[in-house]
Amino acid sequence: MSDASGTLTMPDGVAMLERAMSYTLGSLRLVTTEQLSRPTPCAEWDLRALLEHMNDSLLALCEAADVGRVYADPLGVDDDPATGLVQSMRDRACQLLGVWVGADSPARVSIGERSLTSRIVAGTGAVEVAVHGWDVARACGSNRRVPTGLAEDLIELSRILVVDADRPARFAPPLPVSRAADASEKLLNFLGRRV
Repeated sequence: MSDASGTLTMPDGVAMLERAMSYTLGSLRLVTTEQLSRPTPCAEWDLRALLEHMNDSLLALCEAADVGRVYADPLGVDDDPATGLVQSMRDRACQLLGVWVGADSPARVSIGERSLTSRIVAGTGAVEVAVHGWDVARACGSNRRVPTGLAEDLIELSRILVVDADRPARFAPPLPVSRAADASEKLLNFLGRRV
């Protein structure tokens, strides 16, 4: 993520978000109602809680692109019955991509007292969407790898976004990575997930 002069460059966050969402939609196809109580790699959550969190996150990303602000309390969060949770996620994913790709997103997004570029917000969303997509697949008994090109982009971005202060509150400590690890494993291990 550096150009020829060595200057740090930010990849297209919206393109990464679109690729991450495509991967995660594939993971959502694995979910059945019977699996909603299964544990996930996020120790405190079962699959249902993870999907609810992801729904909230997608709503926040929609707000970021649509109104240039992320509110502290999620707006319009549905209290979905178990059978409708995955469909709600799919609908929200389509809404998210439509807002980010089809509209003129604001240059900056306000989150609490901070103001970030929309590229950073979209890139951060891509990290969350892809990694939680892997979490969903894992909870469903599948080891769907994050696609190599996406994982390579996300690991570089994660190294910028995830700092020591984020651990252990938001992310577990990074895990050792073998020399043979692929990009997906490197990403997940960096974010404290055992592959």
